[in-house]
Amino acid sequence: MRYSYEYKRKCVELYRQGLWMETPDGIKNKHNFRNMIRRWSYMVDANGFEALKSNRPYKVWTAQEKFQLVSRVIAGETNLSVAIEAGIKDTQLCEWVRKYKIYGYNGLISQKEGLQPQRSDMKKKNINNPRKLDETEYEELLRLREENAYIKAENEVIKKQIALRHEKWAAQLKAKKQQSSKNSEKKDIN
Repeated sequence: MRYSYEYKRKCVELYRQGLWMETPDGIKNKHNFRNMIRRWSYMVDANGFEALKSNRPYKVWTAQEKFQLVSRVIAGETNLSVAIEAGIKDTQLCEWVRKYKIYGYNGLISQKEGLQPQRSDMKKKNINNPRKLDETEYEELLRLREENAYIKAENEVIKKQIALRHEKWAAQLKAKKQQSSKNSEKKDIN
């Protein structure tokens, strides 16, 4: 149910006087309605009566601003208190905290949603008829292929060195175990 700014303001003013606004028709749970009035009161305490206006301009939050709010929640403040002070819904803040816990700081960076508009420069490329490379592009392509092959060979050498090192350690460990078992047998005989 949507409430007007004037209605919300009147509810908050009555709440501050220790009175409750009559629960509107269609609201089944009186307790939830009163909790909403409490929340409106907290919002007014933190941000003034302007916070009750539902047609406030939409604020785009930067990743740094989101991180500051999330870090306060992680430090021990409640979701609700931080959200009310920031003037956002606590569910939105919960979502930011969840994304931060899963993806880290990158989870707070806004992603464009939906389909991207088609641009003329993004037409399908014909893979059967690729364009001809000019001389410098062809030379660069050859250089990059050589560099790629070199890096792959270098990685293989490193992997083999690591495998040999592990084999050597395993052999040394086995020799130590055999030596210690021989020493323990000698002690048992004496």
